[in-house]
Amino acid sequence: MMKEKINIFWFRRDLRLNDNHGLCKALQSGLPVLSVFIFDTEILNKLNDKKDARVSFIYAEIQRIKETLEKRGSSLKIFQTKPLDAFQKLATEFEINAVYTNKDYEPYAIRRDKDVSDSLQKKGVDFYSFKDHVIFDENEVLKDDGTPYTIFAPFSKKWKQILGSQEIPEFHSENHVANFVKTKPFKSQKLEDLGFQKSSIEVSKPIISDEIISDYSKTRDIPAIGGTTRLGIHLRFGTISIRALTRIAQRLSETFLNELIWRNFFIDILWHFPHVLDRSFKPKYDLIQWRNNEKEFERWCRGETGYPMVDAGMRELNKTGFMHNRVRMLTAGFLTKHLLVDWRWGEAYFAEKLLDYELASNNGNWQWAAGTGCDAAPYFRIFNPESQQKKFDPEAKYILKWIPEYGTMRYPHPLVEHKFARERALKTYKEALK
Repeated sequence: MMKEKINIFWFRRDLRLNDNHGLCKALQSGLPVLSVFIFDTEILNKLNDKKDARVSFIYAEIQRIKETLEKRGSSLKIFQTKPLDAFQKLATEFEINAVYTNKDYEPYAIRRDKDVSDSLQKKGVDFYSFKDHVIFDENEVLKDDGTPYTIFAPFSKKWKQILGSQEIPEFHSENHVANFVKTKPFKSQKLEDLGFQKSSIEVSKPIISDEIISDYSKTRDIPAIGGTTRLGIHLRFGTISIRALTRIAQRLSETFLNELIWRNFFIDILWHFPHVLDRSFKPKYDLIQWRNNEKEFERWCRGETGYPMVDAGMRELNKTGFMHNRVRMLTAGFLTKHLLVDWRWGEAYFAEKLLDYELASNNGNWQWAAGTGCDAAPYFRIFNPESQQKKFDPEAKYILKWIPEYGTMRYPHPLVEHKFARERALKTYKEALK
């Protein structure tokens, strides 16, 4: 029996059927398109929490795509294996002409895609990947001499100049759904079949609020109010289009647009300077003699440092998988400067807990807070947690939401006195940077 000749679209961090660049190209390719999602065991096996909310979220999103396709006479084929093994199995069932997907810029993903591409091309199967996760690719926003930017301000200026000279494209993949492979529904796996259980953390649907984005510059720093979009996880896994969000930001808020540009900036930094994955962007900062007191680190993790804004942020993170961005800066700065704990420890903890964890942004922001990164806060900039509280949560509304024992004898004394910690940090950094 002859195999059906098809093209494949491989969903990864682009879990939507609309305005999906690679999917649109696949559906316009002239052959029926089989959509595939692979629960990559290389990634899943490293997750210790078997109720990881991100796995629950991804599972729910791909089930939604699968059900949508099945209403239109197609389906989504789901694997739990290594990508190379998935494509080997697909080759036994179909005659694959080409595989389409969207680019992923993280180091593991780059290696994975090269391995898959090399393997497919040996069999005469083309591998096409498209820009979908960012507005500009790694080599589209460069200095005039062709080198990458390492400072945000000039990067942002150039980014906006380029954007202003062209239209943001839109890819109407949703208009070509008739070109999916016609098939009976493929077998569904339960979340438990993947070795995971449903998380108790609920992720809100992606709601792009014009009101929140319009007021973003006024409300984004106040953790007690809902002044941020909570769209991070949806950008992380592509359930919303970065192009659609950028158009709205252009129209409503320069401040919000800048946040999207920071995301693009850190993705570019990770691409051009992959050493930041496990080392400081500035090599001399790897000479810092971190104290790395494990008991103090554990108290930071639990939200028991005795500094209310820090502790409220950590408890919010542990309970919900989210932390307000202003508080992220404070908690990261406190760990690295007040406690002199290596930024990599905090980065790893956030990577485990954050629903919107994105390697480039997490790494870039931790190095920013520690003063070790490309466009970093200078090492001598040390936030005073008490001043931050007076400025951004003066009535302690945010603090009381997460620390019910605040103001009682049950709340712990500060781990370290601010003035002492500041002077110790300055001394430690100066010694490393001689």
